[in-house]
Amino acid sequence: MFSISLFIKGKSAQLAFYVKGFLEKRIPYSEVDLFFWDTMEEWSTLKNDNQQPYDTLERVFWHLLHQVHYWPEHTLSQDQVLREELMMLVNFIEGEQEYTLPVDCIGIRP
Repeated sequence: MFSISLFIKGKSAQLAFYVKGFLEKRIPYSEVDLFFWDTMEEWSTLKNDNQQPYDTLERVFWHLLHQVHYWPEHTLSQDQVLREELMMLVNFIEGEQEYTLPVDCIGIRP
């Protein structure tokens, strides 16, 4: 059985790579969107009983994944406050920044 925490650890690093690349204009948004859908497909194959508790990394992962899917490409490219939030989340995933979840970071499993 594949654990949720292993899934999140692996996918978090990939998500950070894609989001950072997009924000730095090295990766097109279409690649980020494709990563989102691939991740959702892989998640749907997990035996998820929702009994395993969330950790901070998982909450940040789901929140960041939701943000890059929810906002249109032009908003992700142009909204400076949003871009700063996304980079803060990426930095947390990469272990480069201590981060306390803000009230509005509501990363939950789909």
